[in-house]
Parts: sequence; structure tokens; C-alpha cells
Amino acid sequence: TCAGIVQMKDRREFLSITSFGAVGDGQTLNTAAFRRAIYRIQRLRSSGGTLLYVPPGVFLTGSFNLTSHMTLYLAKGAVLRATQDTSNWPLIDPLPSYGRGRERPGGRYMSFIHGYGLHDVIITGENGTIDGQGYGWWQMWRDGSLQYTRPNLVELMHSSDILISNVIFINSPFWNIHPVYCSNVEIRHVTILAPLDSPNTDGIDPDSSSNVCIEDCSISTGDDLVSIKSGWDEYGIAYGRPSSDITIRRITCSSPFAGIAIGSEMSGGVRNVLVENINIFNAGIGIHLKTNLGRGGFIRNITISEVYMENVRKGIRFAGNVGDHPDDKYNPNALPVVDGIKVTNVWGVNVQQPGSIQGLKDSPFTRLCFSNINLHGSSLWQCRDISGSALGVHPLACPELTSTAG
Repeated sequence: TCAGIVQMKDRREFLSITSFGAVGDGQTLNTAAFRRAIYRIQRLRSSGGTLLYVPPGVFLTGSFNLTSHMTLYLAKGAVLRATQDTSNWPLIDPLPSYGRGRERPGGRYMSFIHGYGLHDVIITGENGTIDGQGYGWWQMWRDGSLQYTRPNLVELMHSSDILISNVIFINSPFWNIHPVYCSNVEIRHVTILAPLDSPNTDGIDPDSSSNVCIEDCSISTGDDLVSIKSGWDEYGIAYGRPSSDITIRRITCSSPFAGIAIGSEMSGGVRNVLVENINIFNAGIGIHLKTNLGRGGFIRNITISEVYMENVRKGIRFAGNVGDHPDDKYNPNALPVVDGIKVTNVWGVNVQQPGSIQGLKDSPFTRLCFSNINLHGSSLWQCRDISGSALGVHPLACPELTSTAG
């Protein structure tokens, strides 16, 4: 386990959200109550931090910011429910490593639960629920009326020592949990749910973040379940902050897209990633490493092992031609480097196509190592512009991967 990089803390001060006028009837809008409570925690400045308790009930609220040295604690039966009134939803600047909103030019809607420049923040409880009520946002995306990029459910920026555990996240408008420019992040024992047709509802997306531990989670959404990112084309290259030292372990997941993904926004680089003990069911792709011309950056030193997948369209896909661009200013000569990827001990049942491993002509994917992989079936691997080795791979790996006992 990598658990323990962020310690669960007993806070010295205790506040209940109901003391600030919040009503858990599912109808009263409690945005002002949450903002008053957070402001009080900021003013207290307790040396041991403060716990904000949300009792059983349905607390409707707009977006709000967390603060340092606090625990947001959801009791059993507590629901934080996002308002569906999008007309007054706050707008914030685009991420500098993306240059614009991910979906639309310009700014973006602030996440439902947000934090900037924080230290020592815990979101936990007794499996209470954070409900993004994303249906209206999804419809705006589908009908083209969306003006700015949809809000994430939880986003923490430029923050450290973050622990998220024992909470259920449902119906996010966009990505669910998005630590970006963060360090020392631990996410464990969370459940993330959204309809399989909900657009872009990624589960957990560590983005230009380091020392991240994701363990013992169950995720079923409409897009990639865990996706490591680090910026988009020329903006990510200029910002230059990689995602590094990330462990993903004991995840059970289902999605029409990928179980475990890296990219395609990886222009700041991704390195030193360990993925193991993953169970993937009813997915489009089991393991997806994706990049594109203009991305630049690198994907290096990735180890993926002990993966079981069942009812999956494509087992393993590495691709150098995936993803769109923020604008026409990207440099097509900014080629990504993919090097040192190890995939071992993978077992698949009812996998339609074992794999597609296709690099770039001018930047082949190198030092790829595949061993002890059984995806059954008789379909052939599709490979080009790669080099590496394969041992004990079935169906038989493509000739670009040299058979070796080394």
C-alpha cells in the first residue's frame, strides 16, 4: 500500500454546517451557509485544524471553496447536492497548462468543491455522497448550448497533503476528482458513479501532480476511469510540470472508454507510474496510453501489472494519433517521447481485440516490454513504429516486439 503519505487527522475544532443555518431538506439553497462556515474556519486558524460536519440530510448548494487545515466530513446519509441553477455558476481562469477551457475557448466553470493553494485538506466521512447533478450540464454539452467548460466535481489546484477517502461521488458534470499542480495526494476507498453515456465524466485525473496514491476504489463512469495528464500541447510544454511518482492499485472499474489511461494531454510529461491489481469489466479499452503530434513531453518508466479484464473491446492500446488540439498554434514538430513501458501479468476474458501498439514514424515508442499476457482469442495485434520485447504473450505478439528470454 502507498496509504499513509497523508495522515488522517483528529481536528481540534468541530463545527456543524447546521450551526451556520444549513437545512438538509433537499430544497433550501445552502451556498451561503457553506461559505460562512469556511470563512469561520479561516478565521479560527486552529493549530490542529477544524472539522466541518455535514449531518444526514440532503444539502443543496452552489459551488464553494475549501480552506487549509480542514476536514469536510460527510456523515452516513449526508448528501452534498449541487444546484442545477447554472446561470450564476462562478467562472474562473483556464488552467495555464491548457491555455483555454478543455471544452470551450476562454474560462471555465469553477468546480463544485474547489481549492487553490491549500495545505492539509481532508474530504472523508461515513460514505456520504457528493452529487453533482450533472444531467443539465450533459444536456448543454449535447445540444451545443454550453458556453464554457463544464465544472469538475472536486478540483484542488496548487495544493499539498490532500486526503480523499470514504466518500461516494455521483453524476459529476465533467471530471470527478481533479488534483492539478498538487503534491502528496491520497485517494482511497471512494466510489465514483455516473451513467455510462454521461460525457467526459472521468473518474480520477491526476494532472501535473506528484506523489499521488490512488487505492481501493470502485469507479463506473462515462469516460476514462483513471487518467494521468500533464497539460495540453504548447501550453503544457511551456508550463513544464510533469505528473510523477504515481501509484494506482486495487481499482475495480467499468467504462465504455478506458480503465487506466495516460494522456492524451501529457505535454508536461508523465514518469514513474506503478499500476497494479486492476479489475476492468465491460470497457472499451483496458489500458490506454495515448498521445499525438504537437504534444511534446514524454511518458517514461511506467509499470503495469496484475490486470484482469473481462468483456473488453480492446485489451491494450498505445497510440500516437489520439486527441485534439487547443488551437492552431501547436507545433506539429513537437514530438512526444514514449520510452520504458512494462506491462506484465495481464489476463483477459472475452477481449475482442488484444492490442494495438502504434507509435509515431518520427518518434517510435521504445523499450516496450510485454510479458505473461493472455488475452485469449485469435485476433492479431496491430503494431508499427515501436521497438521492444515480448515473452509469453497470447495471442502471439507482433514481430516488432522481439521474442526474448531476457
